[in-house]
Amino acid sequence: FPVTVCESPLAAEAVRAAIGARELPLPKRHPQKILLIGDTGCRMKADGNESLFQACNDPQQWPFRALAELAAAQAPDVVIHVGDYHYRETACPPGNAGCAGSPYGFSWSSWEPDFFAPGQALLAAAPWILVRGDHETCDRGGQGWWRLLDPRPLASQRDCNDPANDGIGDYSEPYGVPLNDDMMFVVFDSAVVGNKALKPSDAQYQLYAQQFTKAFALGATRANAFFMNHQPILGYNSDGKPKAQPGNAALQSVLDAIVPNVLFPPNVQAVLSGHVHMMQIVTFTTPQPPIFIPGNGGTELVADFTSFPPDDTPVPGAIVANLLHTASFGFMTMERGATGWVIRSWDRSGRAVTTCTLFARKASCTPLATP
Repeated sequence: FPVTVCESPLAAEAVRAAIGARELPLPKRHPQKILLIGDTGCRMKADGNESLFQACNDPQQWPFRALAELAAAQAPDVVIHVGDYHYRETACPPGNAGCAGSPYGFSWSSWEPDFFAPGQALLAAAPWILVRGDHETCDRGGQGWWRLLDPRPLASQRDCNDPANDGIGDYSEPYGVPLNDDMMFVVFDSAVVGNKALKPSDAQYQLYAQQFTKAFALGATRANAFFMNHQPILGYNSDGKPKAQPGNAALQSVLDAIVPNVLFPPNVQAVLSGHVHMMQIVTFTTPQPPIFIPGNGGTELVADFTSFPPDDTPVPGAIVANLLHTASFGFMTMERGATGWVIRSWDRSGRAVTTCTLFARKASCTPLATP
């Protein structure tokens, strides 16, 4: 990482911030528009289980830069990235013009073209809240995560430099970002979690149980909270095939012991996640909060769902009121209204794909716009 990274706390009363001649966007006391995006990098990976090389050189096949510019034009007050920034893991195969010449690996030479250069317009548009994804674990892009994106000071055993310390570097404590007097956004690091239910005797179960308790305590300091993590706890997962799978069983198994059946405290208005490379919104007639998944920010899209679990629910005991999903590139916006929020999903042409209203933990959405 041949770059210098500087950090400094910004006083709440600050009216201007700059690095040299570069003006920095300041947080607003009462933000009205929040932009959601996720899973943005260009996928380059080959191993025994997976081989996929996205055409990083083709802006139609990897449109993150265009999406970032379109999103910046929305003039958001805050940007939230729900995880997975880095995807260029292995070398482009010889003769593949789509990704020819692309750097790969986990150093700055890959982080810059995968995230910082194409995301420049959006990075300059507003302050960001960043969620850690499974592509930022210590055995992947974790070194870049800790150096470049995580808001906490870099600690020696939490820098992913020594594999012996990965049990420390792969986890971090939840934290809260108050965006208004009555609103808290809670950031939860689930980067390294698997998808099988955990036993109470498992070390990971015990750690996540402690962290969920802390996260909910942070959220309880405001009347309304939004919970953010990468893996979709209340949404449908995917292994890249069109068969939908229930949301993350590992995290569900821990949450069910803390808030039985419902999984989230009553003041959590919605869950924001990524991981599944599509746009997805799931609402419930049961008390679970809705989930919004803007996982369509540029990474190779998964095949759209064509079949669902036998009980057709992402979490045991929950009844789905509405499920919207589309395998097309885009992002979301959240705008605060007089009562609740208006949440829109946008496609790469700037067209609203669906519009949802969120109030008192319940969301209602318009049908998906026809292609």
